[in-house]
Amino acid sequence: MTPKSPVPQEVSTELERVVRRWQQLPLDRALTHVPVVRGLVEELAAHTAPAAGPVPDLGPATLMDQLRVLVFDACAAGRADDLGGRLADLRRTLA
Repeated sequence: MTPKSPVPQEVSTELERVVRRWQQLPLDRALTHVPVVRGLVEELAAHTAPAAGPVPDLGPATLMDQLRVLVFDACAAGRADDLGGRLADLRRTLA
């Protein structure tokens, strides 16, 4: 039996939309949006594991993987307040 994900369906759907949009961006445009995405990643990390320190900057190719992990961690920690809306705002920023 597969355990149920702590990520609500609406958050999961919006996260996949963000990832898909990110993958469609030309590299130069993606690079201009790195600070916004890293800001959300850092904020999620600070709320879910403050003692862990900053998230390492591994470049734009791994940024969506970091976002996925931190969205999962935030939801598992019960800190998914308005995360679907924040991901939708991020997706619109990437447009």
